[in-house]
Amino acid sequence: MEKREKFSSRLGFILISAGCAIGLGNVWRFPYITGKYGGAAFVLIYLVFLVILGMPIMAMEFAVGRASRKSAARSFHVLEPKGTKWHIEGYIAMAGNYLLMMFYTTVGGWMISYIFKIASGSFHGLKPDEVGDVFNGMLASPGSMTFWMIVAVLLAFGICSMGLQNGVERITKVMMSFLLVILVVLCIRSVTLPGAGAGLRFYLIPDFSRIVENGIGEVIFAAMGQAFFTLSLGIGAMAIFGSYISRDRTLMGESVNICILDTVVALMAGLVIFPACFAFGVDPGEGPGLVFVTLPNIFNQMAGGRLWGTLFFVFMSFAALSTIIAVFENIISFGIDLWGWTRKKSVLVNLILILVLSMPCVLGFNVWSGIAPLGAGSTIQDLEDFIVSNNLLPLGSLMYLLFCTSHYGWGWDRFIAEADAGKGIKFPQWARFYVSYILPLIVLFIFVMGYWQKFAA
Repeated sequence: MEKREKFSSRLGFILISAGCAIGLGNVWRFPYITGKYGGAAFVLIYLVFLVILGMPIMAMEFAVGRASRKSAARSFHVLEPKGTKWHIEGYIAMAGNYLLMMFYTTVGGWMISYIFKIASGSFHGLKPDEVGDVFNGMLASPGSMTFWMIVAVLLAFGICSMGLQNGVERITKVMMSFLLVILVVLCIRSVTLPGAGAGLRFYLIPDFSRIVENGIGEVIFAAMGQAFFTLSLGIGAMAIFGSYISRDRTLMGESVNICILDTVVALMAGLVIFPACFAFGVDPGEGPGLVFVTLPNIFNQMAGGRLWGTLFFVFMSFAALSTIIAVFENIISFGIDLWGWTRKKSVLVNLILILVLSMPCVLGFNVWSGIAPLGAGSTIQDLEDFIVSNNLLPLGSLMYLLFCTSHYGWGWDRFIAEADAGKGIKFPQWARFYVSYILPLIVLFIFVMGYWQKFAA
């Protein structure tokens, strides 16, 4: 069996783990959901839930990974009491990683394609409805969609094939550094636009009357869901990075650092988008089309718009690729842990597998557009997203919670000994009752409400 690599530095672990979390949930979904639910007041509620939901579960995933020195494919086998069936969660987690990549690779391809569209001037001189037609035309073309999906997959697997330290860690460090630099540059440009002040006030000054207008219950659930899903917890995507680190630092401290970096990027993405939207009189709560339709229209009107638009989609592509690379690393480790494959063999097998599995999402927008699995207007991508976001993430997180707190699982004492090993912030002992009894109920609430909103509301 191939020898297990470790990160060369703590910084590498933090940046790669944050890169897994800093995906399209942060830089695509967060801005439009914030715009929809009232700006700064929503952000405050979101941050509260990020602390009380995200950080404890992240620490638990890291602990399971570090204690077992395995990916989700084998970690429960190593740690579970004899005769128990906790290892079934490992197979659910594996399915979650593959399902996530079945549609995430397609969206990553969209981002990369838009770098070239903006840079080449494809949107120059187009009217607003014509900009929308470009995006719809791309969706309608199975050839174009397949090509850009393949580009995203080959880029990510190519980086993973070079190994943890020489490929994933080294490239992600560079990519994340550029991501942060580009984000700062875009923030400065956006906040200095004429008329940007209204967007800054909307985003930074809480107005709780906006929450009342949108419905307090709906806003709280939206904030709870965004805080929960932004970190991609529950499918072992974080546990793998725990398996690569030493016991020098406490896991709660590392979870705090990663959540802070994740949140900073999300908040800065808002600083790019909201001032620009208000400066050009655009509704920032326009939904998923904000990035691919609304923002290209803004760049068309902006001085030097081709440059700023290109930089924006380079940033978006880095955000998408950082998550794809991190999840591919997880997927590659499944073959290594389960069957003793070499990294090269696992890369080749999974490269073919992911390309095949990604095709239903690609074809669901064109050749198979008649398939509407969740009702009129839905796509295959919607179904894949629903299975992951509304089922595997909450139920997987619930399993990690119960495994780490129940005496029928790994148990609180073993979890806390692993989580608190090393220097840094300790997992609060007073939180034992909360994470054992209250947090599982919150996760169950999120799971049930996801179904309620999808099918009953």
